Amino acid sequence: MTTKLAFEDRLEPKHLETVKRYMQDVPVKIGEMARALGLDVVVAPLPLNISGSIEPRDNSFVIKVNRYEPKARQRFTIAHEIAHFLLHRDRITTGLVDSVLYRSKLASRLETEANKLAADMIMPKDSIAKELLNIGPTHDRAGRISELFNVSRQAVEIRLS
Repeated sequence: MTTKLAFEDRLEPKHLETVKRYMQDVPVKIGEMARALGLDVVVAPLPLNISGSIEPRDNSFVIKVNRYEPKARQRFTIAHEIAHFLLHRDRITTGLVDSVLYRSKLASRLETEANKLAADMIMPKDSIAKELLNIGPTHDRAGRISELFNVSRQAVEIRLS
């Protein structure tokens, strides 16, 4: 796999190796990736305006995702919280809560970084390019990619733009 991740140079080598190993499957097994990184993932009832959170627990971190959101949205939320762990773990002191717009108490630049890395992890560019060739010039490429990668159509449309 040749896909280069956003902010790859800021990731610890052991984390980068783990992430890239899981990026080889379509759809990416994002929950398994989290566990391989030592993170617990809990699907929990969260307020409707909250997509997820990451907080320290013991010697690691726990990611919570809103059980009321669609599975595709939950998958991106897990990827987003993994990205916070990989890039901003030193800033997760008491925990981060991300709204449905993926906003937290962190600066918007850090949220943008987490979104970019999350998109790279869950929708690897090489895999998307390969699938686009397989799909051909169909009228609903974004819909087909969202099905294959188990992500929202909106996430795919942003990724393809």
